[in-house]
Amino acid sequence: MVSLLVNGKKKDVTLDPSTPLLWVLRDHLGLIGTKFGCGIAQCGACTVHVDGVARRSCVTPVSEVADKSITTIEGLSADGSHPVQRAWAELDVVQCGYCQSGQIMSAAALLAATPNPSDADIDTALNGNICRCGTYQRVRAAVHRAAKLNKVD
Repeated sequence: MVSLLVNGKKKDVTLDPSTPLLWVLRDHLGLIGTKFGCGIAQCGACTVHVDGVARRSCVTPVSEVADKSITTIEGLSADGSHPVQRAWAELDVVQCGYCQSGQIMSAAALLAATPNPSDADIDTALNGNICRCGTYQRVRAAVHRAAKLNKVD
């Protein structure tokens, strides 16, 4: 059995400790906002926060995150009120949407560490979050917008 703290709630799961966190979240806990993209930590669709740091859940064994705070896109805010989510909606960032939960989670982690990021900061932090639709310019603009919304909130 592995004990997890997911979105502020304790969850005990009985499974192989080498099971990737992504599959625990999706298949065992029903949190399907975190997406499977590549399975080798190269696309960013599976990004979650572990103790506030963006991490690729597809290559993270669940045993590595036992008793750590895990936040998924569902835990960022239930009503979409997080500044990053609001900025994404205001600027109509999403096209197909598949990569967006990973993009949002990476952006939220960046803003928590760097409240007023430069374009270079954003590019570095979101490097590896692949968007097949090519919304990178809108993503960057939304991160800047979220930074401004953070200052107002």
